[in-house]
Amino acid sequence: MDKKEKAEKVALLLQKEHPFPKTELVHSDEYQLAVSVMLSAQTTDKKVNQVTPALFAKFPDWEALASADINEVASLIRQVNFYKGKAQRIIGAARTVLSLYAGALPRDMTKLMKLPGVARKSANVIMQELWGIAEGIVVDTHVSRVSARLGLTSKKDPKKIEEELMNLLSKKYWRNFSGSTVLHGRYVCTARKPKCGECVLNEICPSAYKV
Repeated sequence: MDKKEKAEKVALLLQKEHPFPKTELVHSDEYQLAVSVMLSAQTTDKKVNQVTPALFAKFPDWEALASADINEVASLIRQVNFYKGKAQRIIGAARTVLSLYAGALPRDMTKLMKLPGVARKSANVIMQELWGIAEGIVVDTHVSRVSARLGLTSKKDPKKIEEELMNLLSKKYWRNFSGSTVLHGRYVCTARKPKCGECVLNEICPSAYKV
């Protein structure tokens, strides 16, 4: 099969394995999801989930966060990587949501990316998780690794990987591929010891250990 056929086969197999993939970031509304996504850059979801309960208890909405003291926010999230910069960015994002978007996240990729701390990957996650809108494919370390091992891309830059995957896959697969590939990379196609014997993609993966 050619690369496009292979990509769609992968998408179908992963969709069967994870029909309704969801983020593992714990949240109850769009404010909590957006902040959690911003905190998750170069930090595990597990670690983010450890710090957000106290953060959200103290600052429960955009208004509260917008007027927060940066040192207090930094103290609450100090367990995540780059916590000082992230404290500044989430406060800035809160102020931007209030000043530009009347206190509600915009359902638009370009507008979301105007928020400090929200680049394309984060905007993709927010749109897909909150509204089921897939304007692209989330490319994190898991998606990059799995896609490379499958031979779907040889690119290293996330933006170029996303472009290649979007060209290979019909848009109807983008939402599921994003979420299911993240979970697959996190729990099966792991960085150090991939569980090839448990993998639903074993037969079509050129990197698999055949068992």
